[in-house]
Amino acid sequence: MKAVRCEHGKVKLVEVERPKGEGVRVKVASVGICGSDLHLLTAGFPIQSILGHEIAGVTENGTPVAIEPIAPCGHCAYCAKGQYNLCELGSFATTMGVGRDGGMAEEMLVPERCLVPLPAGVSTADACLVEPLAVAIHGIINAGIRAGDRVAVIGGGSIGQCAVAAVMDITGRVSLSARHDSQKAAGERLGAKLGVEGAYDIVIDCAGTSAALAEAVGLCRPGGTLLLLATYWDGLTLPSFEVTTKELKILSSASYARHGMVRDVDVAVSLMARNPTIAEAIITHRMPLDSAVEAFAIAGDRAHGAIKVALEP
Repeated sequence: MKAVRCEHGKVKLVEVERPKGEGVRVKVASVGICGSDLHLLTAGFPIQSILGHEIAGVTENGTPVAIEPIAPCGHCAYCAKGQYNLCELGSFATTMGVGRDGGMAEEMLVPERCLVPLPAGVSTADACLVEPLAVAIHGIINAGIRAGDRVAVIGGGSIGQCAVAAVMDITGRVSLSARHDSQKAAGERLGAKLGVEGAYDIVIDCAGTSAALAEAVGLCRPGGTLLLLATYWDGLTLPSFEVTTKELKILSSASYARHGMVRDVDVAVSLMARNPTIAEAIITHRMPLDSAVEAFAIAGDRAHGAIKVALEP
C-alpha cells in the first residue's frame, strides 16, 4: 500500500506492506498535517514510522471513526487515573505517527481503545480535526473556563482556531489575535471577535513564540491565567517581572486524556456534531495521498492561506 514516511528530513511517498498483527483495521479516509509534523521534519528528528496522527477512517465492519492516536501502557499510575497522555512509556513510544506507525497510509491497525465512533453529521473527511480539537479541549477543561470568563486566543493556526471553537461553545464570546488574513477570516466564521484589547481572565497562547507569550502576559488581568497550548520548539522567554507582579497562573497542557469517564476526543466529536462550521472554517486544503510532498509544502506556507491541510488516501 502507499504510505508517507520521512527520509533524511524529507517527505516521501513509499510502498509498504499492509499492516499485520493485532488491532482493528481501519481504512484511512482523512489525515491532517500537523504543525508538529512540520517541525519534526525541519528539525531532522529521526522518525522511522509512517507519519500522521490526525486520523479518521472506516473500520472493516463499516463503522466511521476518528482515531485517538496514542497507545499508552494502560496500567501505570497515570493511565489508571485517566492521565494516559502522561503514560510512563513516554509520548514518543505511545504516539502514532511518531514512535508508532500513523495514518498517512491507505490502512492502519489500531488498538480498539483508540476508536472514536462518529455520530451522524460528522463525516470521516472532516473527522481528522477531532485530534487537534481534543488538544484544545483538554487544555480548556483543565483551565476551568466558564461562562462569563473573558478569553483571548493568541495565534490563528489550527490549534488556535480549535481553541476559538471550544471557548465559543462555553462562553459564547472570544477574542482572537491572528497574523494572516485566512486565519482572521476563519476565526470570524467561528464567531471570534478580531483583535485583542483590555484585560482578560484567561489568555490562551497557540502561537508558540516568546513574542506571543509577551503579548499574552500583557493581556492577562492581575490574577489571571495563561494557558499554554502551543509547543515551544525553540524554548521560550517569559516577561517574568510582569508575570510575578500580576501573580499570573501559568498552565501547560499536553495532548488529551480522560476526565472522569469522558475522553477529550469524545467531547471533540460532540462539538463537531453540534457545529459543522468548525471543519468548514479550518480545513482549507484537501489533497490525495499521492500529493503528499506538495501538501506538506502548502501546509508550511501559512501566508498563502493554509490552516489545515488534509490528505485523503
